[in-house]
Amino acid sequence: MATNTLPKAGPVTARRTTVFMKLLMALSGALFVFYVLVHMYGNLKIFGGIEPFDEYALHLRTLLTPILPFGGFLWLFRALLVIALVAHAWSAFYLWSRAKGARTTRYVAKEAARVTLRSKTMRWGGVALLAFLVWHLLQFSILKFNVGSGAVNGSEGRLVISSFQVWWVVLIYFIAMVALGMHLWHGVWSASQTLGWAVSPRARARAQATATVVALVVSVGFMLPPLAILFGIVKGN
Repeated sequence: MATNTLPKAGPVTARRTTVFMKLLMALSGALFVFYVLVHMYGNLKIFGGIEPFDEYALHLRTLLTPILPFGGFLWLFRALLVIALVAHAWSAFYLWSRAKGARTTRYVAKEAARVTLRSKTMRWGGVALLAFLVWHLLQFSILKFNVGSGAVNGSEGRLVISSFQVWWVVLIYFIAMVALGMHLWHGVWSASQTLGWAVSPRARARAQATATVVALVVSVGFMLPPLAILFGIVKGN
């Protein structure tokens, strides 16, 4: 009697799905790395004064006009970021649930005990960043509410300066940037492994160095304007 020697489809499909989810997380994460670098560069324009910052904010809304309506490119890019965010969160939840389910075996349970603080921070840091993103968008993009005492008069630059003159806003921002830096460090390193860029010791060293540089540049670059505003280096007048 013939026996069926074909492998079962279930485990193979699961492995393929896991690889796809890791790739999806890496690619969506790469888009966010590009975005935060550009966004950080734009924020640094506040050191040039309110007018250059307002011109930069206006320029973002006039990109590809008149092909697109005023602000059209910005909203299309935001839509792309939302899609990438959903894909990133979905893949993260899938991989986390797969790893959690695998811990039913004794071997994997022992390996799971070795999960580093970095990996745990990656998960909860992502949740914290999502909460901060909602607050940040409401404050500076959607509602544009001013928590400070300075007059804004419709100016993007004055809104930024007035908001970061409040110490607890800077504190929230600082905590979020620490979480972002750790998320970027682990994310860039993991993505390099997923994309096959860290297959040798030298390549792994380069990937770790790149992850460290990206994390430090982004987190420090984002924190410079709020700290400069809080300590009076950048003023609204």
